Amino acid sequence: MNIRGYRKLLSLIGVLSIALFAIAACSSDDSGSDLPGDGVTVQSARATWNTGYFNEAIYSRGLEELGYTVKEYLELDNPLFYQSVGLGEVDFWANGWFPAHNQYAEQFRPGADIYGTVVKGGALQGYLIDKAGADEFGITSLADFERPEVAAAYDTDGDGKANLTACPPGWGCNTIISYHLDELNLRDFINEGTAGYSPAMADTLARYANGEHILFYTWTPNWTVSQLVPGEDVVWINIPGAVHPEGLTEAELTHSGILGAVTDPILMGFAASDIQVVANNEFIDDNPAAKKLFSEMQLTLGAVANQNNKMNEGEDSDADIQSHVDQWIAANQVTWDGWITAAKDAG
Repeated sequence: MNIRGYRKLLSLIGVLSIALFAIAACSSDDSGSDLPGDGVTVQSARATWNTGYFNEAIYSRGLEELGYTVKEYLELDNPLFYQSVGLGEVDFWANGWFPAHNQYAEQFRPGADIYGTVVKGGALQGYLIDKAGADEFGITSLADFERPEVAAAYDTDGDGKANLTACPPGWGCNTIISYHLDELNLRDFINEGTAGYSPAMADTLARYANGEHILFYTWTPNWTVSQLVPGEDVVWINIPGAVHPEGLTEAELTHSGILGAVTDPILMGFAASDIQVVANNEFIDDNPAAKKLFSEMQLTLGAVANQNNKMNEGEDSDADIQSHVDQWIAANQVTWDGWITAAKDAG
Protein backbone atom coordinates (compact mmCIF):
# COMPACT_ATOMS: atom_id res chain seq x y z
CA MET A 1 0.00 0.00 0.00
CA ASN A 2 1.38 3.44 -0.92
CA ILE A 3 1.57 6.34 1.55
CA ARG A 4 -1.56 8.01 0.19
CA GLY A 5 -3.60 4.82 0.59
CA TYR A 6 -2.29 4.29 4.09
CA ARG A 7 -3.34 7.80 5.09
CA LYS A 8 -6.82 7.25 3.67
CA LEU A 9 -7.12 4.04 5.68
CA LEU A 10 -6.10 5.80 8.90
CA SER A 11 -8.59 8.57 8.20
CA LEU A 12 -11.38 6.05 7.59
CA ILE A 13 -10.54 4.20 10.82
CA GLY A 14 -10.68 7.48 12.73
CA VAL A 15 -14.09 8.37 11.32
CA LEU A 16 -15.45 4.92 12.10
CA SER A 17 -14.09 5.08 15.65
CA ILE A 18 -15.80 8.39 16.31
CA ALA A 19 -19.06 7.08 14.88
CA LEU A 20 -18.94 3.93 16.97
CA PHE A 21 -18.21 5.95 20.10
CA ALA A 22 -21.19 8.22 19.40
CA ILE A 23 -23.48 5.25 18.79
CA ALA A 24 -22.36 3.62 22.03
CA ALA A 25 -22.91 6.84 23.96
CA CYS A 26 -26.38 7.31 22.54
CA SER A 27 -27.24 3.69 23.21
CA SER A 28 -26.19 4.10 26.86
CA ASP A 29 -28.30 7.23 27.26
CA ASP A 30 -31.36 5.69 25.59
CA SER A 31 -31.23 2.55 27.73
CA GLY A 32 -31.48 4.51 30.97
CA SER A 33 -28.55 2.59 32.41
CA ASP A 34 -26.97 5.71 33.93
CA LEU A 35 -29.25 5.67 36.96
CA PRO A 36 -27.81 6.50 40.40
CA GLY A 37 -28.74 3.12 41.85
CA ASP A 38 -27.18 0.99 39.12
CA GLY A 39 -25.21 -1.90 40.60
CA VAL A 40 -26.41 -1.31 44.17
CA THR A 41 -28.48 -3.90 46.04
CA VAL A 42 -30.74 -2.73 48.87
CA GLN A 43 -32.14 -4.81 51.74
CA SER A 44 -35.49 -3.40 52.85
CA ALA A 45 -37.49 -4.37 55.93
CA ARG A 46 -41.10 -4.04 56.88
CA ALA A 47 -42.92 -4.19 60.20
CA THR A 48 -44.98 -7.10 61.46
CA TRP A 49 -48.17 -5.00 61.51
CA ASN A 50 -49.87 -5.15 58.13
CA THR A 51 -50.93 -1.49 58.11
CA GLY A 52 -47.27 -0.69 57.39
CA TYR A 53 -46.82 -3.03 54.43
CA PHE A 54 -47.76 -0.34 51.89
CA ASN A 55 -45.01 1.96 53.18
CA GLU A 56 -42.28 -0.57 52.43
CA ALA A 57 -43.70 -1.37 49.01
CA ILE A 58 -43.94 2.19 47.74
CA TYR A 59 -40.55 3.28 49.08
CA SER A 60 -38.92 0.21 47.57
CA ARG A 61 -40.61 1.00 44.25
CA GLY A 62 -39.09 4.48 44.36
CA LEU A 63 -35.63 2.99 44.84
CA GLU A 64 -36.20 0.61 41.93
CA GLU A 65 -37.07 3.55 39.67
CA LEU A 66 -33.67 4.98 40.58
CA GLY A 67 -31.98 1.79 39.37
CA TYR A 68 -31.47 0.06 42.72
CA THR A 69 -32.03 -3.67 43.02
CA VAL A 70 -34.25 -4.11 46.08
CA LYS A 71 -34.11 -7.56 47.64
CA GLU A 72 -37.23 -9.18 49.02
CA TYR A 73 -38.18 -7.45 52.25
CA LEU A 74 -37.45 -8.92 55.68
CA GLU A 75 -40.44 -8.81 58.01
CA LEU A 76 -39.05 -7.91 61.44
CA ASP A 77 -40.36 -6.89 64.82
CA ASN A 78 -39.08 -3.63 66.27
CA PRO A 79 -36.11 -4.76 68.39
CA LEU A 80 -34.64 -6.92 65.64
CA PHE A 81 -35.08 -4.29 62.95
CA TYR A 82 -33.48 -1.50 64.95
CA GLN A 83 -30.55 -3.70 65.88
CA SER A 84 -30.16 -4.87 62.26
CA VAL A 85 -30.30 -1.42 60.68
CA GLY A 86 -27.75 -0.12 63.16
CA LEU A 87 -25.37 -2.93 62.21
CA GLY A 88 -25.95 -2.50 58.47
CA GLU A 89 -27.64 -5.89 58.03
CA VAL A 90 -30.74 -4.04 56.79
CA ASP A 91 -30.63 -0.77 54.85
CA PHE A 92 -33.98 0.87 55.71
CA TRP A 93 -37.60 0.64 56.66
CA ALA A 94 -40.48 3.13 56.45
CA ASN A 95 -42.21 1.97 59.65
CA GLY A 96 -40.57 4.04 62.36
CA TRP A 97 -43.03 5.60 64.84
CA PHE A 98 -41.57 8.49 66.80
CA PRO A 99 -41.63 9.30 69.66
CA ALA A 100 -43.15 5.84 70.33
CA HIS A 101 -39.96 4.17 69.04
CA ASN A 102 -37.56 6.41 70.94
CA GLN A 103 -37.11 3.42 73.24
CA TYR A 104 -35.03 1.75 70.49
CA ALA A 105 -32.66 4.68 69.93
CA GLU A 106 -29.73 2.97 71.67
CA GLN A 107 -30.18 -0.06 69.39
CA PHE A 108 -29.97 1.79 66.07
CA ARG A 109 -27.71 4.74 66.87
CA PRO A 110 -24.98 5.64 65.98
CA GLY A 111 -25.18 3.24 63.01
CA ALA A 112 -28.51 4.52 61.68
CA ASP A 113 -30.82 7.52 61.87
CA ILE A 114 -34.11 9.04 60.72
CA TYR A 115 -33.97 10.24 57.11
CA GLY A 116 -37.52 11.08 56.10
CA THR A 117 -41.17 11.28 57.14
CA VAL A 118 -43.79 8.98 55.67
CA VAL A 119 -46.77 10.55 57.47
CA LYS A 120 -46.39 13.77 59.44
CA GLY A 121 -48.25 13.85 62.77
CA GLY A 122 -51.79 12.64 63.21
CA ALA A 123 -50.71 9.05 63.78
CA LEU A 124 -52.71 8.48 66.95
CA GLN A 125 -52.78 5.61 69.44
CA GLY A 126 -55.11 4.87 72.29
CA TYR A 127 -57.83 2.81 73.94
CA LEU A 128 -61.41 2.46 72.72
CA ILE A 129 -64.61 0.85 73.94
CA ASP A 130 -68.01 0.31 72.38
CA LYS A 131 -70.11 3.46 72.57
CA ALA A 132 -73.06 1.50 73.99
CA GLY A 133 -70.97 0.42 76.97
CA ALA A 134 -69.63 3.93 77.51
CA ASP A 135 -73.18 5.26 77.62
CA GLU A 136 -74.54 2.42 79.78
CA PHE A 137 -71.83 2.52 82.44
CA GLY A 138 -70.64 6.12 82.14
CA ILE A 139 -67.12 5.01 81.18
CA THR A 140 -64.63 7.79 80.44
CA SER A 141 -61.35 6.19 81.54
CA LEU A 142 -59.50 2.92 82.08
CA ALA A 143 -59.99 3.64 85.79
CA ASP A 144 -63.69 2.82 85.39
CA PHE A 145 -62.73 -0.83 84.93
CA GLU A 146 -61.93 -0.91 88.65
CA ARG A 147 -65.72 -0.99 89.14
CA PRO A 148 -66.78 -4.68 89.35
CA GLU A 149 -69.84 -4.27 87.16
CA VAL A 150 -67.76 -2.66 84.40
CA ALA A 151 -65.01 -5.28 84.54
CA ALA A 152 -67.64 -8.03 84.44
CA ALA A 153 -69.33 -6.53 81.39
CA TYR A 154 -66.02 -6.66 79.46
CA ASP A 155 -64.89 -10.06 80.77
CA THR A 156 -64.66 -12.63 77.98
CA ASP A 157 -63.05 -15.53 79.88
CA GLY A 158 -64.89 -15.52 83.21
CA ASP A 159 -62.03 -14.45 85.50
CA GLY A 160 -63.70 -11.25 86.62
CA LYS A 161 -61.31 -8.96 84.71
CA ALA A 162 -61.98 -6.96 81.57
CA ASN A 163 -60.22 -8.27 78.47
CA LEU A 164 -58.18 -5.75 76.51
CA THR A 165 -57.18 -6.49 72.90
CA ALA A 166 -53.65 -5.10 72.91
CA CYS A 167 -50.28 -5.62 71.14
CA PRO A 168 -47.93 -8.59 70.66
CA PRO A 169 -44.48 -8.55 72.29
CA GLY A 170 -41.90 -6.76 70.16
CA TRP A 171 -44.25 -3.93 69.17
CA GLY A 172 -43.64 -0.47 70.64
CA CYS A 173 -47.24 -0.27 71.84
CA ASN A 174 -46.76 -3.46 73.87
CA THR A 175 -44.14 -1.73 76.01
CA ILE A 176 -46.30 1.36 76.54
CA ILE A 177 -49.54 -0.53 77.30
CA SER A 178 -47.77 -2.77 79.81
CA TYR A 179 -46.30 0.32 81.46
CA HIS A 180 -49.74 1.93 81.71
CA LEU A 181 -51.28 -1.12 83.34
CA ASP A 182 -48.37 -1.51 85.79
CA GLU A 183 -47.95 2.13 86.78
CA LEU A 184 -51.68 2.80 87.08
CA ASN A 185 -52.26 -0.42 89.11
CA LEU A 186 -54.83 -1.73 86.65
CA ARG A 187 -53.72 -5.36 86.29
CA ASP A 188 -56.17 -6.53 88.96
CA PHE A 189 -58.99 -5.27 86.74
CA ILE A 190 -57.78 -5.62 83.14
CA ASN A 191 -56.23 -8.59 81.30
CA GLU A 192 -53.82 -7.53 78.56
CA GLY A 193 -54.20 -9.67 75.44
CA THR A 194 -50.92 -10.04 73.56
CA ALA A 195 -51.87 -12.46 70.78
CA GLY A 196 -51.45 -11.62 67.09
CA TYR A 197 -53.18 -8.31 66.54
CA SER A 198 -55.10 -9.00 63.32
CA PRO A 199 -56.76 -12.26 64.46
CA ALA A 200 -57.41 -10.77 67.90
CA MET A 201 -59.12 -7.76 66.33
CA ALA A 202 -61.13 -10.03 64.05
CA ASP A 203 -62.43 -11.75 67.18
CA THR A 204 -63.12 -8.33 68.75
CA LEU A 205 -65.13 -7.29 65.70
CA ALA A 206 -67.11 -10.54 65.82
CA ARG A 207 -67.95 -9.98 69.48
CA TYR A 208 -69.10 -6.44 68.72
CA ALA A 209 -71.29 -7.74 65.89
CA ASN A 210 -72.86 -10.14 68.41
CA GLY A 211 -73.78 -7.23 70.68
CA GLU A 212 -70.99 -7.77 73.22
CA HIS A 213 -68.92 -5.05 74.87
CA ILE A 214 -65.35 -4.54 73.61
CA LEU A 215 -62.17 -2.89 74.90
CA PHE A 216 -59.20 -2.56 72.54
CA TYR A 217 -56.11 -0.60 71.61
CA THR A 218 -55.61 0.73 68.10
CA TRP A 219 -53.72 3.31 66.09
CA THR A 220 -54.24 5.43 63.00
CA PRO A 221 -53.98 4.93 60.10
CA ASN A 222 -55.63 1.56 60.59
CA TRP A 223 -58.54 -0.36 59.08
CA THR A 224 -60.06 -0.85 62.55
CA VAL A 225 -61.34 2.73 62.70
CA SER A 226 -63.16 2.19 59.42
CA GLN A 227 -64.84 -0.98 60.70
CA LEU A 228 -65.49 0.48 64.16
CA VAL A 229 -66.10 4.17 63.59
CA PRO A 230 -65.13 6.48 66.48
CA GLY A 231 -68.15 8.46 67.64
CA GLU A 232 -70.60 5.98 66.13
CA ASP A 233 -69.56 2.45 67.09
CA VAL A 234 -66.80 3.16 69.59
CA VAL A 235 -65.22 5.99 71.60
CA TRP A 236 -61.67 6.83 72.62
CA ILE A 237 -61.25 6.86 76.42
CA ASN A 238 -58.76 8.43 78.83
CA ILE A 239 -56.04 6.84 80.89
CA PRO A 240 -56.28 7.89 84.56
CA GLY A 241 -52.79 9.37 84.84
CA ALA A 242 -50.04 10.83 82.69
CA VAL A 243 -47.53 7.97 82.71
CA HIS A 244 -45.22 6.91 79.89
CA PRO A 245 -42.04 4.78 79.76
CA GLU A 246 -40.19 7.61 78.00
CA GLY A 247 -41.30 10.17 80.58
CA LEU A 248 -43.46 12.19 78.16
CA THR A 249 -45.42 15.01 79.76
CA GLU A 250 -49.16 15.22 80.28
CA ALA A 251 -49.31 17.86 77.54
CA GLU A 252 -47.62 15.49 75.08
CA LEU A 253 -50.04 12.68 75.97
CA THR A 254 -53.18 14.84 75.80
CA HIS A 255 -54.97 15.71 72.55
CA SER A 256 -57.84 17.96 71.52
CA GLY A 257 -60.34 17.78 68.70
CA ILE A 258 -60.19 13.98 68.41
CA LEU A 259 -63.21 12.60 66.57
CA GLY A 260 -65.06 10.16 68.82
CA ALA A 261 -63.21 11.07 72.03
CA VAL A 262 -65.30 10.63 75.17
CA THR A 263 -63.90 13.93 76.49
CA ASP A 264 -62.21 16.93 74.88
CA PRO A 265 -59.33 17.22 75.57
CA ILE A 266 -58.51 13.56 76.16
CA LEU A 267 -55.52 12.04 77.97
CA MET A 268 -54.81 9.21 75.50
CA GLY A 269 -51.50 8.11 77.03
CA PHE A 270 -49.66 8.15 73.69
CA ALA A 271 -48.05 11.03 71.81
CA ALA A 272 -49.19 11.78 68.28
CA SER A 273 -46.46 10.15 66.21
CA ASP A 274 -44.69 10.81 62.94
CA ILE A 275 -44.24 7.68 60.81
CA GLN A 276 -40.65 7.92 59.57
CA VAL A 277 -37.91 6.29 57.50
CA VAL A 278 -34.98 4.85 59.46
CA ALA A 279 -31.92 3.95 57.40
CA ASN A 280 -28.34 2.82 57.88
CA ASN A 281 -25.93 5.76 57.89
CA GLU A 282 -23.32 4.12 55.67
CA PHE A 283 -25.97 3.25 53.08
CA ILE A 284 -27.17 6.86 53.11
CA ASP A 285 -23.64 8.27 52.84
CA ASP A 286 -22.94 6.07 49.82
CA ASN A 287 -26.30 6.76 48.14
CA PRO A 288 -27.26 10.44 47.98
CA ALA A 289 -30.10 9.61 45.58
CA ALA A 290 -31.73 7.34 48.16
CA LYS A 291 -31.23 9.99 50.83
CA LYS A 292 -32.97 12.58 48.66
CA LEU A 293 -35.81 10.20 47.82
CA PHE A 294 -36.45 9.49 51.50
CA SER A 295 -36.49 13.20 52.26
CA GLU A 296 -38.87 13.98 49.39
CA MET A 297 -41.46 11.19 49.70
CA GLN A 298 -44.45 11.62 51.96
CA LEU A 299 -47.90 10.03 52.15
CA THR A 300 -51.15 11.15 53.72
CA LEU A 301 -53.07 9.41 56.48
CA GLY A 302 -55.95 9.09 54.04
CA ALA A 303 -53.84 7.35 51.41
CA VAL A 304 -52.49 4.80 53.88
CA ALA A 305 -55.92 4.23 55.43
CA ASN A 306 -57.46 3.71 51.98
CA GLN A 307 -54.86 1.05 51.16
CA ASN A 308 -55.32 -0.57 54.57
CA ASN A 309 -59.05 -0.85 53.91
CA LYS A 310 -58.36 -2.66 50.63
CA MET A 311 -56.17 -5.16 52.49
CA ASN A 312 -58.84 -5.70 55.12
CA GLU A 313 -61.34 -6.44 52.35
CA GLY A 314 -59.14 -9.27 51.08
CA GLU A 315 -56.60 -7.58 48.79
CA ASP A 316 -53.72 -8.58 51.04
CA SER A 317 -51.24 -10.55 48.90
CA ASP A 318 -47.88 -9.12 47.86
CA ALA A 319 -49.24 -8.87 44.31
CA ASP A 320 -52.24 -6.91 45.61
CA ILE A 321 -49.98 -4.52 47.51
CA GLN A 322 -47.87 -3.92 44.40
CA SER A 323 -51.11 -3.21 42.53
CA HIS A 324 -52.03 -0.66 45.21
CA VAL A 325 -48.66 1.00 44.62
CA ASP A 326 -49.39 1.10 40.87
CA GLN A 327 -52.76 2.70 41.54
CA TRP A 328 -51.34 5.32 43.89
CA ILE A 329 -48.60 6.28 41.43
CA ALA A 330 -51.07 6.54 38.54
CA ALA A 331 -53.29 8.83 40.62
CA ASN A 332 -50.33 10.95 41.75
CA GLN A 333 -48.04 10.77 38.72
CA VAL A 334 -46.84 14.38 38.77
CA THR A 335 -45.89 14.17 42.44
CA TRP A 336 -44.19 10.82 41.93
CA ASP A 337 -42.21 12.04 38.92
CA GLY A 338 -41.08 15.06 40.92
CA TRP A 339 -39.69 12.84 43.68
CA ILE A 340 -37.84 10.60 41.24
CA THR A 341 -36.39 13.53 39.29
CA ALA A 342 -35.16 15.24 42.46
CA ALA A 343 -33.53 12.00 43.62
CA LYS A 344 -31.86 11.44 40.23
CA ASP A 345 -30.47 14.96 40.30
CA ALA A 346 -29.05 14.39 43.79
CA GLY A 347 -27.37 11.15 42.72
